[in-house]
Amino acid sequence: MSAASPLAGSPSASSPETVRLAIDTVRTLAMDAVQAAESGHPGTPMALAPLAYALYTKHLRHDPVAPHWADRDRFVLSVGHASMLLYGSLYLAGYDLPLEEIKNFRQWESLTPGHPEVHHTQGVETTTGPLGQGVANAVGFAVAEAHLAATFNRPGHTIVDHFTYFIAGDGCLMEGLSHEAASYAGHMKLGKLIGFFDDNGITIDGSTALTCSDDAAKRFEAYGWQVLHVYDVNDLAAVDAAIAEAKADTQRPTLIITKTHIGFGSPNRQDTAKAHGEPLGAAEIALTKAAYNWPGTEPFHVPSEALAHWREHTAQRAQAHGDWQTRWQAYQWAHPELAAEFERRMRGELPASLDSAFPTFDAKSGTVASRAASGVVINSIAPVVPELIGGSADLSGSNLTVVKGAEVFSATTPAGRNFHFGIREHAMGAIMNGMGLHGGVIPYGGTFLVFSDYMRPAIRLAALMGVQAIYVFTHDSIGLGEDGPTHQPVEHLAALRCIPNLLVLRPADADEVSEAWRVALHHRSGPSAIVLTRQKLSYHGEPARARAGVKQGAYIVADAAGHVPNVVLMASGSEVEIALAAREQLSGHGIHARVVSCPSLELFAAQPVEYRHHILPTGVPRVAVEAAHPVSWYRWVGDHGTVVGIETFGASAPYQTLYEKYGITADRVAAAATALVR
Repeated sequence: MSAASPLAGSPSASSPETVRLAIDTVRTLAMDAVQAAESGHPGTPMALAPLAYALYTKHLRHDPVAPHWADRDRFVLSVGHASMLLYGSLYLAGYDLPLEEIKNFRQWESLTPGHPEVHHTQGVETTTGPLGQGVANAVGFAVAEAHLAATFNRPGHTIVDHFTYFIAGDGCLMEGLSHEAASYAGHMKLGKLIGFFDDNGITIDGSTALTCSDDAAKRFEAYGWQVLHVYDVNDLAAVDAAIAEAKADTQRPTLIITKTHIGFGSPNRQDTAKAHGEPLGAAEIALTKAAYNWPGTEPFHVPSEALAHWREHTAQRAQAHGDWQTRWQAYQWAHPELAAEFERRMRGELPASLDSAFPTFDAKSGTVASRAASGVVINSIAPVVPELIGGSADLSGSNLTVVKGAEVFSATTPAGRNFHFGIREHAMGAIMNGMGLHGGVIPYGGTFLVFSDYMRPAIRLAALMGVQAIYVFTHDSIGLGEDGPTHQPVEHLAALRCIPNLLVLRPADADEVSEAWRVALHHRSGPSAIVLTRQKLSYHGEPARARAGVKQGAYIVADAAGHVPNVVLMASGSEVEIALAAREQLSGHGIHARVVSCPSLELFAAQPVEYRHHILPTGVPRVAVEAAHPVSWYRWVGDHGTVVGIETFGASAPYQTLYEKYGITADRVAAAATALVR
């Protein structure tokens, strides 16, 4: 069909001409915005405009006036480079995104950045751009919906009942992450999850045939998804029918494979890689608008009838919000305690009783691996903070992340709190992001620290988005011993500490573990990584000092016994006890050392300068010790200090041997300190 032909299956309440005008407005805004910015991706918005129109005007339950209401449908644009599809739809639907912001696409401090950013632009549910992340985020949204529905809905009172939609492209389905997440979603029978595969056959390098001959339908069917087809995205009746069929299957997520033409309507760019990631050019835009029979001549022209049509239809969709409020009021009357709990969770407020639930330890219970202490903490606080849900990437017995006595989250027990993510670290991290963004839950997920590399893109996005997700990273150093260098992290602490807005906590004993969990639960503005040992640690016996010190990032564990310190020994985690042993050696040689435990360099850096100078006096030399790459510590030891660390891979041997062979010892720390003092 030609670009100007009436769309098949237009809603009977509107003329085909009005519908076409409404859809072409999305297309022309995308072309004009990319052209004005001199960068961007016009082709996919031009192709997918009919789908966006169908979703926002006919299927999504959303309210532009109240974009955050709890039971709205969620929409994820996994093909984040097609951001103008989303921005154009949000503007036309009536969100707080004026046309002036469309004109400022990709400009400094505009509400229309190159890729969608949650908490930045109203109506954007998650930050996308790295392909495949949005697919897994959508799975996380659907997981949270299923869990909260099972937890709060009661007979005759349904307050959680919404769908999650996503659009994925060829690149999303090429990325391994989407397969991890799709496999999980199919196994969990997430029937409220509906995805669209934009099957346009084009990538930046050219045809997808260059690199891919997959049968996406068979693959998703094998994952347990319902797979449907729309053979022309311009056929709105087919789009409507497919969505209706997807909604009807409550036992399977649905993938709707949707054939599109990238750069639709462009006489010289349609179905070419040229339409993907660069402006069409003024001449080609003029030709394309002529093919649309477009009524305007100036850029960013929005026909009044198109705008009125969009907003009339989205106002009808917003009626679902009013219907939900009526149901919510009935729920509040019938189940006041549950209603109050639901509101608390959705506001992100922690229970008032949580503070007293954190355990303290003694010499007997506290002389354990920090991963074991973490398991105790989780089970102490779990009854008080029911929104804390999570598990492990097939390592729950090693990460010690199980809530004892709680059910496992599954297709038959969606209210379960214990999650088995499978050997899918990347999907775990990205699904956790969707769960956290949805609201009502605080997700945590465990794996070995070395495998944080597998999920690093999701961690980075959690930090960028400010998602509260808690990572339980165990087996944190050469201290895991015999598994050897493939499983022994060396550079990972430094790599994680480099991620802006990620809070890294490496506690030194059981009380510090308890406080690390307290800090992580109160840290609402971003993710936290709690980094834990496999081997047993000594117990320092200072719970009150730990409680005050962990939240400040660093504190004095042992001072210079009435003397002005000659040297400061700094360490985190398992190396604090090595620093304490070095202090004893130094004391025997008349050198007075202060030992500072540094569970979080990020928190310490955020403290007032007076506190930092109190902990690390100016002019006093410093030695840092950590069984990891030393780069994190150079800032803190200064030009005249030194770091005892590891700059090579580990080896397979008992951990005591490894610490000796790699020089992470009290003798070496004492020698380094002596050299600085003498």
